[in-house]
Amino acid sequence: MVDAARAQRLAKRITTIVASAISGEIKDPRLAHVTITDTRVTGDLHDATVYYTVMGSTIDAEPDYAEAAAGLAAATGVLRSKVGAGTGVRFTPTLRFELDTVPDATRAMDELLAKARAQDELVARAARDAEPAGDDDPYYHEDGEAGQDARG
Repeated sequence: MVDAARAQRLAKRITTIVASAISGEIKDPRLAHVTITDTRVTGDLHDATVYYTVMGSTIDAEPDYAEAAAGLAAATGVLRSKVGAGTGVRFTPTLRFELDTVPDATRAMDELLAKARAQDELVARAARDAEPAGDDDPYYHEDGEAGQDARG
């Protein structure tokens, strides 16, 4: 088992190496809209999971996840070689690519929060215009003037 800080530094370095290789050195058009978001390395530094997102070619275009995954699978060997040369560790970790679902979850959470804010605004408007259903002050007071109580 390796120090967690060392594993984290290696993960950051792998993220940087893979991202720069994809953006500048690998000429696969399937990887044109791939962004590396994070990397996790196992405690023994033998396996690395690289997380990525895919953007569409335009703002309205749907990303092609299957093509991006195929492009990454085809480039895995080259990327692993670059990681080995760039990190200088004794054993180059195997690379596994996984689609990062955090941006989608964040977008869904933002939509839910927007709906909740809209509902809160509707409730606040209804409360502003509301009038009490019974007496203005329904609580018992010692002086007996305000409100009614079951005690009489």
